[in-house]
Amino acid sequence: MPIDTGYSGDVSELAVQTPLVDAFGRTARDLRVSLTDRCNLRCTYCMPAEGMEWLPTDKVLSDAEVIRMVRIAVETLGIVKVRFTGGEPLLRKELEDIVAAASAMRTVDGGSPELMLTTNGLGLEHRAQALKDAGLDRVNISLDSLDPERYARLARRDRLHDVLAAIDASHAVGLTPVKVNSVIMRGQNEQDILPLADYCLRRGHQLRYIEQMPLGPHDQWDRSQMVTQTEILDTLREQYVLTPASTPRGAAPAELWEVAPDEQQAGGRIGVIASVTNPFCGSCDRTRLTADGQMRNCLFSRTETDLRGPLRAGASDEEIARLWLGGQFEKRAGHGIGEPTFQQPDRNMSAIGG
Repeated sequence: MPIDTGYSGDVSELAVQTPLVDAFGRTARDLRVSLTDRCNLRCTYCMPAEGMEWLPTDKVLSDAEVIRMVRIAVETLGIVKVRFTGGEPLLRKELEDIVAAASAMRTVDGGSPELMLTTNGLGLEHRAQALKDAGLDRVNISLDSLDPERYARLARRDRLHDVLAAIDASHAVGLTPVKVNSVIMRGQNEQDILPLADYCLRRGHQLRYIEQMPLGPHDQWDRSQMVTQTEILDTLREQYVLTPASTPRGAAPAELWEVAPDEQQAGGRIGVIASVTNPFCGSCDRTRLTADGQMRNCLFSRTETDLRGPLRAGASDEEIARLWLGGQFEKRAGHGIGEPTFQQPDRNMSAIGG
């Protein structure tokens, strides 16, 4: 029985590039692939301390299924960047094999896809070289404080030393530029804004501050407690001279600033991802695949397109591609945070993928 894809395009065209275009003319070129909903930290802005219900193993895409989905996205749907996320993707034992398979793929333009990893860093120190050898290009590592006590309070685990070792190892093997992600929260780690900047600038890493988003435990996000992009920049200007980056932002989530060199550091770039106060929805180029094989066209979407069911029912690559096209086409103009009708997604961040 044919799969009802909901997409009316000519399936024969899927032999060549068929871009993932939505109704507003945005083209998805960046795929975020969640490899697991599980995590070995319990960051306060991401999940509750206890009581998480993990996906049953049989619901999670197998390695072969993940590779097939990524191949459809890269070789048929025009994806040129693939970011592996979680939960915590390093908990996927065969991560290196998945990366190697993706590295061997060719985009519709004939090149290799850019491969990235977003991670909390636990265990990365011992796998950085193998991941680099498999074809990984670079990493984003979460680090919300350089103070051991504050880090442990925010992550609910005393693992700061492992994260710092992961950053050093990633830099040493060439997973560069190492990008450091920091969520800044009022009353919890504003005092880390300047120390984090100093740490990254001195070592040549690229820091990305992130406004806290409503993606953690339900009913716990309070916009008034969020530290805004403006506040972050005002704090940085107490110590650094900042100018807007001259290169076009494009579809990048972070707005970048050049930091002038001084006696302590050689200068560099710092970014702020202001998804709440300065959203970039109009230029968003992302599509998402959850660990259980659901396609999401937006991080904040409340609807999903099931790809796992048709895949396991025997759907062809062309049928999967058409389903993906149909789901992406329905992407909304924006996430709607701040609007009266906004509703937080049913899934927490760990179950969606960063």
